Amino acid sequence: MDYLLTLNPQQREAVTAPPGPILVLAGPGSGKTRVLTYRVAYLIGALGVRPFHILAVTFTNKAAREMENRIIATVGAQARGVTIGTFHATCARILRREADHLPFDANFVIADTDDQRRLIKNVLQELNLDPKQYAPQKLHAAISRLKNEGIFPENFEPSSYGEKVLKQVYEAYQNRLLSSNLVDFDDLLLWTLHLLQTVPAVRQRYARRFQHILVDEFQDTNLVQYELVRLLGSHYRNIFVVGDADQSIYSWRGADYRNVLRFEQDFPDAKVILLEQNYRSTQTILDAAMAVIAPLQGKHRKQLFTSRGAGQKIAIRRVPDDREEARYVVETIASLVARGQAQPGDFAIMYRINAQSRVLEEAFLRAGLPYRLVGAQRFYGRREVKDALAYLRLAHNPADEPSLMRVINVPPRGIGTKTIAALRTAARRAGLAPGTLLLHMAAAPEDYQNFFSPRALKALLGFARPLAQWYELALSVSPADLMATILADVGYKEYLLDGTEEGEERWENVRELHRLASRYNEEGLSAFLEEVTLVSDQDTLEDAENTPILLTLHAAKGLEFPHVFIVGLVEGLLPHSRAWDNEDEMAEERRLFYVGLTRAKDQVYLTYPEMRMLYGYAEPAEPSRFLEEIPPELTTGDHPARGTTYWQGPRWEPAPAAETREPEFHAGDKVRHPRWGEGLVIGSRIKDGAELVDVAFESVGLKRLDAALARLEKIT
Repeated sequence: MDYLLTLNPQQREAVTAPPGPILVLAGPGSGKTRVLTYRVAYLIGALGVRPFHILAVTFTNKAAREMENRIIATVGAQARGVTIGTFHATCARILRREADHLPFDANFVIADTDDQRRLIKNVLQELNLDPKQYAPQKLHAAISRLKNEGIFPENFEPSSYGEKVLKQVYEAYQNRLLSSNLVDFDDLLLWTLHLLQTVPAVRQRYARRFQHILVDEFQDTNLVQYELVRLLGSHYRNIFVVGDADQSIYSWRGADYRNVLRFEQDFPDAKVILLEQNYRSTQTILDAAMAVIAPLQGKHRKQLFTSRGAGQKIAIRRVPDDREEARYVVETIASLVARGQAQPGDFAIMYRINAQSRVLEEAFLRAGLPYRLVGAQRFYGRREVKDALAYLRLAHNPADEPSLMRVINVPPRGIGTKTIAALRTAARRAGLAPGTLLLHMAAAPEDYQNFFSPRALKALLGFARPLAQWYELALSVSPADLMATILADVGYKEYLLDGTEEGEERWENVRELHRLASRYNEEGLSAFLEEVTLVSDQDTLEDAENTPILLTLHAAKGLEFPHVFIVGLVEGLLPHSRAWDNEDEMAEERRLFYVGLTRAKDQVYLTYPEMRMLYGYAEPAEPSRFLEEIPPELTTGDHPARGTTYWQGPRWEPAPAAETREPEFHAGDKVRHPRWGEGLVIGSRIKDGAELVDVAFESVGLKRLDAALARLEKIT
């Protein structure tokens, strides 16, 4: 029981609370994982509960493994009897045990996302519905939402023609799953709920088995998960849930922060415990975060505090545009690392949408500094960006077979594997690349009637004719205009926009690529494709360990870093424009910023550009309303309340020493070292008669060198 001595009073109260419903409202960095772990240890060691009777539910397999290891380290091997896992894994085990009560066998297979969407496409064909009018991805998202609300197809009551079609697709989709002995991810939860609701004997068996139920990240549960917890805990009512409604940021996945309120309504005798002591951040960071979240605080208002002291003020910078914003970020990091005040891995750069990463990635690459992209693919490695580039490469060089094979049936245009095989065979016989053969086919389709079936020839001509037009167009128009024409011809926007946030973000990425292409109106398509190819070849930089991290605010949940940059703090990005007319969505945007702020241990940097690029054009941007809510006395720099202040360039460079000698090397110089290869000079100064040069090398990162000894060679 020595572990109780390591807890603060609020944590100890939660760990040692008597049995019954318990709601722990845990502020960020307040040690909730420790509380959950020690609660299980306390149940076993102090209250004598058998591990077999304990269920602990987490949201990731990694979190489950970590919790199990911590419990074992605390109470020993007996903890292996505790049921620990995600909602989905726990439900899958129950369904296999109770398959006799269900319309599928115990050896069911779980269909992944691709399987599910293929099934929906097959259903559309079966029902003779046009996939262009009824996008499979949109239907899939709608079916998932219904399942997360506990609604089977037979219980869905449509109120419009579109919903009638949805019901029809949902019924056929569910029948195909069952006939194939398949369940999808949402089914794991839905069928378990159905089982507990309709088979009282099964409900009683599990409700009696699990005498104590513990749930992590309770604010991220959906309605089905909430009902599962309530039913499984219906006999003993020993439900211990830990969460923080202020950190609920996944409503687009079905999460409902109101489950915290429902818990108090369903269990009016629940003991409510607040964890307010923060072990991560400085008081300045916490005060800023509380100012932002204050409008959403309910009756259980948390007052976060720390013993770490006030710490540094929050640095706010106003910059002309996103490129200067990225330069400020990179140069600030390089300066602090060069001075020995931080390690590269101490930094996280956060943003609202994935498309914002591209400018940041380019700034790091220009400076020759490694970085990692977390929670998403690199910008140029994303599917939609690769698709758009493949179309452009094909227009530039129709003989590019990899690009042809990537997009010949994207979006779907009826060109299947048999037709592609026939195309390759015909091209091989003619001694041509398949793309080149398509150009010949567009010019003289009658010459190829004997090579393909009428259906295959029609499908191939549907691609060959526009390809021939793009090939000619590439010689006379700008890359941006060519890209816009191609994407319009193939309906790529409609293909991506499926009514989900993911689809909208993918289209944002395509628009970001179009904006980049617009910078090459003079240089032309060849220069643009060469530039993006060189950028794409930097993938190995992501494998570095001690490097700055780029990630979305959503991906930052559960992480922490000594230094945090949050960029793009303007109206339309954070908060996102989609939330302007929706009170609930605006509240979630506020919570998202709160989560970002509270990831920081020591220092927060907030940036907002004066101009924001939209559809390839620069438009004035307003500072985020959340930024303005941070008390000015907690900040330094360009707080919006202080009026107009313009960032004019690097502010991090140390003041020049009082020396008459001029440095030989300057920031921006490209240099070569005999051992470490090429690098970029970040800064230099004269000290005690020697010239000290800070260089970022591609091979070894940042180094501080004595210019006289290092044998640096300038590269012109």
